[in-house]
Amino acid sequence: MTKYEILLLLDPEIDDGRQAEIVGRVREQVETGGGSWDLHDAWGRRRLAYEIGHKTDGSYHLLHFTSDAATLDEISRVLRIDDAVMRHMATRRLEGSPARPVALAAPARQDEPDEPVQDEPVQDEPVQDEPVTDEPTQAEAAEDADAEEVEDGEVDEQPVEVAISTEVEEEEE
Repeated sequence: MTKYEILLLLDPEIDDGRQAEIVGRVREQVETGGGSWDLHDAWGRRRLAYEIGHKTDGSYHLLHFTSDAATLDEISRVLRIDDAVMRHMATRRLEGSPARPVALAAPARQDEPDEPVQDEPVQDEPVQDEPVTDEPTQAEAAEDADAEEVEDGEVDEQPVEVAISTEVEEEEE
C-alpha cells in the first residue's frame, strides 16, 4: 500500500451535494480496494491562474488516502470521465510529509501578543546624497572603450555577406 494525495478541481457551478458525492465516490473506491481514507480538506472556491472551459474559478479539494496502484488507476479513470471534475492530479506522498498542508498546520507564533499593538510612528532617516562628479563610472568607461568612435560625416561601415548566384536561367523558345 502506498500513500497518495489527489488535488481535485471541481466545477464551481455544481452544488455542494454533488461535490460531496464525487468525494464520497473516491472514498468508497479507496475503501472497497482495501485502502484507508486519511483526509479530506475542502479548500473552497478559488480563482484560477487561467481559464479552464471558460471558467475563471474552481472548487478545490485535497484528498489523502492509502491504497494500491490499481485502485489509484481506477479512481483516476472515473475522475477523467466525470464532467464536474475540471482537473485532478494524483501524487505519491513522501515519507515524513505533513498530514495537512503546512499553512493550515503551522502553530501560532509565540512572539505574537494576544492584544493588537499600536503601530509606532516610523522616523525617516536622512538620505545622504552621493557627491556629483564629472568622472565617468567604471561601467560608462567600459562602454566608451568598446564603442567605435564615428566622427561627423563618416559612415560606420561593417562588412555584409551577400550571396550571388552565378547560375543563368536559359530562356525557352
